[in-house]
Amino acid sequence: MTLYEAVYTRKSIRNFRKDKVETSILEGMIQFYHEMEPLFPGIETSIELIDTQGSKKAKSRLGGIINVAAPYYLVIYTEDKERADMNAGYIMQQISLYLFSKGVGSCFQGMGHLKGEMPKEGMRCVILMAIGYPKVDMVRNQEDAKRESMEDLCAVKEPPRRFVKEFLEVARLAPSAFNSQPWRFVVYENRVHVFSKQTVAHRRLIGKYNEFDFGIMLANIMIAAEQLWVDVDLIRLDNITHMDLPNNRYVISIIMREQ
Repeated sequence: MTLYEAVYTRKSIRNFRKDKVETSILEGMIQFYHEMEPLFPGIETSIELIDTQGSKKAKSRLGGIINVAAPYYLVIYTEDKERADMNAGYIMQQISLYLFSKGVGSCFQGMGHLKGEMPKEGMRCVILMAIGYPKVDMVRNQEDAKRESMEDLCAVKEPPRRFVKEFLEVARLAPSAFNSQPWRFVVYENRVHVFSKQTVAHRRLIGKYNEFDFGIMLANIMIAAEQLWVDVDLIRLDNITHMDLPNNRYVISIIMREQ
């Protein structure tokens, strides 16, 4: 299974078996991380795998609210720079899809954190991800995804090209904190301006996860771009902030060109 195929069928797993995951898969995950091109290469990150099997010390490092019991937790650390959480979301989504392609389930634990020292001064823990073999079927039919309709997410200004529609679909399917789906899209023939929903309720309840969620969504888009042979530029345009989209904040623009 490719990462692109995984985008359409992965679902979050909340019930894990206690079985150990093969060493080759875990080592492959670490190698995959080191070979990955991050969204913002200038932001330093690192990951750590916490094996809770038979280790009270490892379990004692888990803090905050952990909603899912799993044999492993993957932690991502980052430098505290602008858009660091978006970069972390971009990385962790690709790792979750990689694991899914190997038959390993995962679930983001946004309210959890790791106790103890950071791997390097100036770094912080962004999020934990529960990892393990699922007790239940880990494949989801695309039509079963509980997501907003394309009509609710998009303001279409020009008829989009075919590959733009596919990009919008993988963006629509991206997971988000509490399934909040904070993204909104203003769509043109070969470009999409991305906005973030900014209602009061959204800011109070799940605003802290907003940037991480956008990194997840952009990971889906870049995976689709590689699969469909489309060049993508992610840029921030100064002349977009005036656009009339009530209760939304401009995030980034996606410019697409067929190779």
